[in-house]
Amino acid sequence: MEPNFVTLVSEPRDDYPLIDSGHGRKYESYGDRRFIRPEPQAMWAPAQEDWDADAEFIPGSDEEGGGRWYNNWPVPTDGWPLIWNDEISFTASCTPFRHLGFFPDMDPVWRWMRGKIADVEEPVAMNLFGYTGVGTLALSAAGAQMVHVDASKKSVAQARSNAELSGMSERPIRWIVDDAAKFVAREVRRGKRYDGILLDPPKYGRGPEGEVWRLEEDLPGLIGNCRKLFDANSRFLFLTVYAVRMSALALGTLLESHFSDLQGKVEFGELAVREKARGLLLPTAIFARWSR
Repeated sequence: MEPNFVTLVSEPRDDYPLIDSGHGRKYESYGDRRFIRPEPQAMWAPAQEDWDADAEFIPGSDEEGGGRWYNNWPVPTDGWPLIWNDEISFTASCTPFRHLGFFPDMDPVWRWMRGKIADVEEPVAMNLFGYTGVGTLALSAAGAQMVHVDASKKSVAQARSNAELSGMSERPIRWIVDDAAKFVAREVRRGKRYDGILLDPPKYGRGPEGEVWRLEEDLPGLIGNCRKLFDANSRFLFLTVYAVRMSALALGTLLESHFSDLQGKVEFGELAVREKARGLLLPTAIFARWSR
């Protein structure tokens, strides 16, 4: 397999358009509310200067992140409802980590994964570092039996709440609060198999029992164990990485080294969001994927 470069673009939608970007910031709409967030890769000038937002996230002065939201208009502290693809309901909210409860640039990823399992009878898939579960619900709505894993009790609780909002609380979804690497290692020992795996690991994190996750050190071992959960009939693995000094080519080469014995292809590249004002592409993350 020779890895190929791909750009996956999230187009403007009713639930989420990137309205404008520039001068290190981005101007977005989440439903009927508008927000300004920092975006270092928006190095160009914005299409217009008069951004009227409900709230803006101002980053802290340290390199490790931090910062806070400043409201121009009242924003519900318990969030507000959004809908993806006319079938998945979930709650958006202003989190302390500058996110708003889901990652809109994942839209083409969710659609791609659904296509990969469309002809599989009773597919089984796993979402590692599953956050608030929109990706889990997108695959579940397409017929997959899901395993959702996140180390944060709060995130898993929000994911379950989103399932209830979507009328999917009775769907076959296992909600797991655990360290992702430990859980996958146990699945390997149990002899489990999967048709697809989505993983979106952070640069650094801690498990529920204090386990430490460091991306550069721990990702290769996790990918190796994910490979052991696949067989000749498995369909995809999708890996996204945000906010790290790492190359998409490195991710592609990592997957190729573990999946070269399986038929299929490895691709790597960038996720991007298309700006509504001018059609510019704002890069958001790097990724690598294997698929049959």
